[in-house]
Amino acid sequence: MNKNYIDVVVVGAGISGIGAAYNLQNRCPNRSFTILEGRENIGGTWDLFKYPGIRSDSDMHTMGFRFKPWKSSKTIADGPSILDYLDETVEENNLRQKIQFSKKLIKASWSSQELLWNLQIENQLDKSIEELTCNFLFMCGGYYNYDEGYTPEFKGIENFEGQIVHPQKWTEDINYKDKEVVVIGSGATAVTIIPAMASETSHITMLQRSPTYYMSAPDQDSIGNLIKKILPDKTAYFLVRWKNILMGRVLFILLKRYPQKFKDNLINGVRQHLGEDYDIDTHFTPKYMPWDQRLCLVPNGDMFEAINSGKASVVTDTIEEFTPKGIKLSSGKELEADMIITATGLNMQFLNGVDIKINNETLDISNKLSYKGMMFSDVPNLAASFGYTTASWTLGADLTSEYVCKLLNHMDKKGFTYFSPEPGEDVKPGGDYLDLNSGYIQRAAHKLPKQGSRSPWIMTQNYLKDISQIRFGRIQNSDLKFKKAS
Repeated sequence: MNKNYIDVVVVGAGISGIGAAYNLQNRCPNRSFTILEGRENIGGTWDLFKYPGIRSDSDMHTMGFRFKPWKSSKTIADGPSILDYLDETVEENNLRQKIQFSKKLIKASWSSQELLWNLQIENQLDKSIEELTCNFLFMCGGYYNYDEGYTPEFKGIENFEGQIVHPQKWTEDINYKDKEVVVIGSGATAVTIIPAMASETSHITMLQRSPTYYMSAPDQDSIGNLIKKILPDKTAYFLVRWKNILMGRVLFILLKRYPQKFKDNLINGVRQHLGEDYDIDTHFTPKYMPWDQRLCLVPNGDMFEAINSGKASVVTDTIEEFTPKGIKLSSGKELEADMIITATGLNMQFLNGVDIKINNETLDISNKLSYKGMMFSDVPNLAASFGYTTASWTLGADLTSEYVCKLLNHMDKKGFTYFSPEPGEDVKPGGDYLDLNSGYIQRAAHKLPKQGSRSPWIMTQNYLKDISQIRFGRIQNSDLKFKKAS
C-alpha cells in the first residue's frame, strides 16, 4: 500500500472530530486514522470564538460526550471550561498524536478505479501542498465558514468613524470599557455578549430587526447536582444525561403541538423579568412560532438583569444607513456608538468548503439526497457529522461516529472495499435538509442536500428514534450498496 495511505481521514478536531477519533480508536482498532485540523489548536468553535461571555446554549450533560462525564456543577458552561473538557478528553485518550495541526483539506477526489480518496492538503504555515490517500473520508468540521462570519451589506458602513467588530473576529485586546456599544442582532451570540459587556460599557444597545424567543433558566441543574452528590460519577452522569435528553424531547414535542400556548408562556416569562410597563409587544413578541427558529437561552435571566439595571436596552427597528457617529434607523432616530458589533450570524458551509470530485466530476451536494442524515446518494465511502437542531449537537455527532464505526467493521467482516447509498426509484426528493427558518440556514438552503420521501432518506431530528435505528438496527439494506474490489 502507498506509504501516504491511511484507512480513515477525519476532518476537524472540534467536538465532532474528537468524538469520531475516540470511537475509531476504541471500536475499530484495526483501522488506521488521522485527524486533519486546519487551525493550530483543537476545539473548533470553542477555540475560534473569543467574544465576551462565550458559552454553551445546550446543557453540558447532553453536549458532553457519552463516554466522558461532565463533572462541573454548571450545566451551562463558558467557552474556556468547554475547551478544558475537550483538552482533557484528548489527553486521557492519547488522541493528540493522531492530530495533524495546521493541515487544511482543500481537495478530495474519489477514484472508483483505485477505490481510494486522493486528498490535497494545504499546510497553513507555509502554504505547501501535501498529498494523502485514504479509503474512508469522515467530515467533522462543523457547519459554518471559519474564515468569515456573515455581515449584510449595510449602506454607508465605511462612513462610521468608530470600531466595527464581528464576533467571529473578536480578539482579546478589544477594549469596550466606558464605550457606547450597539450590537446588531438578537440571536444567541447577541444575548451572550450583552450581559457580559454591560457592566463595563457606558451603555450597550441590542438593535434588532425583529424579536426572538428567549427562555430563562438556571445555569445549574439542582436535581442533577443532587444526583451527582449521591451516586458515583458514571451512574450519575448516565441518569442526568438521560433525564435531560427526555426532558428536551418532551419540551420539543409540546412546543410543536401547542405552539400558541408556549408562545404565551415564553413571552410572559420575559414580562415577569422586565415588568408590565416594558414594551414586550414591540421588543419580545416574535412574528413566528416557537421552534421555527431555535430558542435562545438566557442563563439566570442575565440579559434581563442588564436591561433592568439601565446598562442595556433594546431597539427594534431597521437600519437605513451607517453614519460617522452611529446608525440612522428607518424611524429617523440615530443610535450613536463608539463601537458596533455585527452579531448578524454565520456563513453556513457544508462539507467544510472542500472541493470534492467523484470520478473527476465535481460533487454538487445540492443535487444529492441525505442518507440517515450523515451520508449522501451515490457518494462512496464518505460520511459527514451533523448534530441536531432540536437537541444538543453532540448527541447527533456521537451517533454518527458510532454508525461509521459499525459500518467500517461490517465492511471488514464481509470483505467489502466500499459502499454507496443509492436510493430506489420509489425515493423522491423531499423537504429541505434542515427544517428551520433561521437566516443562516435560509441563506444556504439552496446549497444543501435534500431529504427523501421515506426512511432512511428522512432526517428525523429525533435522538430516541435514531438511537434505535443506528445503535441497534441492521447496517445492510436495499438502499446501501456494498462492493468488493474486483
